[in-house]
Amino acid sequence: METPVLQGERLHGRDLRLKGFNEFLSSKPDLKMVIFAGKGGLGKTTCSAALSYAVCSSKKVLCFSTDPQASLSDIFERNIFGKGEVEIIPNLFVVEIDADSKISAYINDIKQKIRDMYKTEIPPEIESYIDSSVAEPAMYESATYDAMASYLAEGRYGLYVFDMPPFGHGIRMVTMAEILSAWVEKLTEAREKAREYDEIARKLKGEKLIKEDEVLNELYDIKNRLTTFTDVMKDRNKAAFFMVITPERMSIIDTEKALEMFKSVGLELAGIVVNKVLPPEMASNPSPFIANRLKQQRECMTEIMDKFGKLVISIIPMFPKEPRGIEGIAAVSQPLMSGGVEWT
Repeated sequence: METPVLQGERLHGRDLRLKGFNEFLSSKPDLKMVIFAGKGGLGKTTCSAALSYAVCSSKKVLCFSTDPQASLSDIFERNIFGKGEVEIIPNLFVVEIDADSKISAYINDIKQKIRDMYKTEIPPEIESYIDSSVAEPAMYESATYDAMASYLAEGRYGLYVFDMPPFGHGIRMVTMAEILSAWVEKLTEAREKAREYDEIARKLKGEKLIKEDEVLNELYDIKNRLTTFTDVMKDRNKAAFFMVITPERMSIIDTEKALEMFKSVGLELAGIVVNKVLPPEMASNPSPFIANRLKQQRECMTEIMDKFGKLVISIIPMFPKEPRGIEGIAAVSQPLMSGGVEWT
């Protein structure tokens, strides 16, 4: 498919041909993960669904929402919340995680491991502390990140498309790898030391050595899973982060801040998708309101191209109605993959 050219073809002496995701994916044969980031309500979830739809014709895809405010159920018009991997159409699977249930199961698992480890009931003060951790803000990110890492470690999909939470939560989720890895490392060291002392004590007493440490083995598995996920996430050939923005001043400011935030955690943005762009036909006999919106859009698009021009990969128009269902997602996938539409 021929890549569309922006109206006027040049801006400030620069060519403005956009490569779109077709060209980007062709240049990244080893790509395993695409992550869409941005503020809420700008179209991250829609772009995630559209890319997944477009790619599933050639490979098995998992579309996973990590944003508690997003709803793949609404976009795909299927009730998929908390139901695991749901196949929407051949090769396209979608997951909308029930983080609360996952956290609850995780807490119960921790309690059981403590009981198994010490062969006794958990002291009330310890149990109260464990229960209170459910309310910690990082618990949602931990549960979601672990789910992401688990799916990637299983390796059953050709491409994983993740819809990130808004900026602050998204950055925290990116750094969660280091936090969780350090936590697991400390737990592993403590468990290894405890096992070492236990074996010495048993030898002195003439008792048999304890069987293989299941808790320690699980810690090793978690550590390996997180390490693999982190390695993939930071490999530019295997993972790509994209920002979704709109032609509005606040969106531009937020994007500048986000670029600095991503840079601070050692991540480089692969590209920017400009969404909800008023199409050129709206410039024909516009009302004063539309004329003013077009003027504002023209100014913002010029600024976007000035500041992020090399990063802009696709321009997606504003549609007459909210894109939903396979038909709506297919409509969004066309400009997303080809590079986009003209703007005025």
